[in-house]
Amino acid sequence: MRDVVEDARHKSVEQAAKLSPRLIHEVIRYDGEEELDRPFRSLFWSGIAAGVLISFSVIGKGVFRTYLPETEWRPLVENFGYSFGFLLVILGRMQLFTENTIVTVLPVVAQRTFDCLRRLTRLWLIVLVANVIGCFIAATALAYGNMMPPELAAEVREISVKAMAMPAGEQLARGIPAGILIAALVWMLPQSGASSFWVILLFTWLIGAAGFTHIIAGSVEMAYLAVQASIGPWEAFAGFFLPVLIGNIVGGTAIFAFLAWAQVRDEIVGPDGEGGNRASSLHD
Repeated sequence: MRDVVEDARHKSVEQAAKLSPRLIHEVIRYDGEEELDRPFRSLFWSGIAAGVLISFSVIGKGVFRTYLPETEWRPLVENFGYSFGFLLVILGRMQLFTENTIVTVLPVVAQRTFDCLRRLTRLWLIVLVANVIGCFIAATALAYGNMMPPELAAEVREISVKAMAMPAGEQLARGIPAGILIAALVWMLPQSGASSFWVILLFTWLIGAAGFTHIIAGSVEMAYLAVQASIGPWEAFAGFFLPVLIGNIVGGTAIFAFLAWAQVRDEIVGPDGEGGNRASSLHD
């Protein structure tokens, strides 16, 4: 009987212990492998849903700007509204392109095969295109659907104009920390448990409050002006979309994903590069 109690206690301690970096890596890598194998229609419609719902980040920020007094501290509060769309998308497990800059990259970094790279490219293209289509659907509805009171519509437009006014180089530079923060958010979610809501809220609030640029949330602002012919296609693509896309990929993939792999590489494959994936048994 005593052995049973001790065994139960030991298991409880193991379950309560924090996940090691290697285990976090394996959880995310396993999720990434499942995402890479999802069928086209599932990825596409999930991506469109994410593009539509991320518009609530712009709406949420606009609501705070509309009804809060114009003070020095207002930007700190209004950017909690920026988190609304991210909460809907991430907790709803929808396909958001910037999440995939780490989730689906880890299997590619670990396996380094052409087939894995091909599947990653396929997923990125599907999700990115679907997200942007969703953003344009939401922006068109907001611009012409008479869904917002005039004062809120004016604030949404002001937010969008300000977001598109930055030079392309600055858009790219501000996209890098946004990519890092989204990747760090994804890295933290496996062990956040019931605190997921607050982790998402605080990380995405920081993106908004610091003025960093996010390719999908920002595409709602871009699309809102584009469908009203306030900006042209080239200005939208070269001035915002391409620079921010590059910045987010650099931050989420080239920096965070490869750093995440570097810190666990020797524990997974061994310092000599051999030994296989010792953590794969987690999912057997």
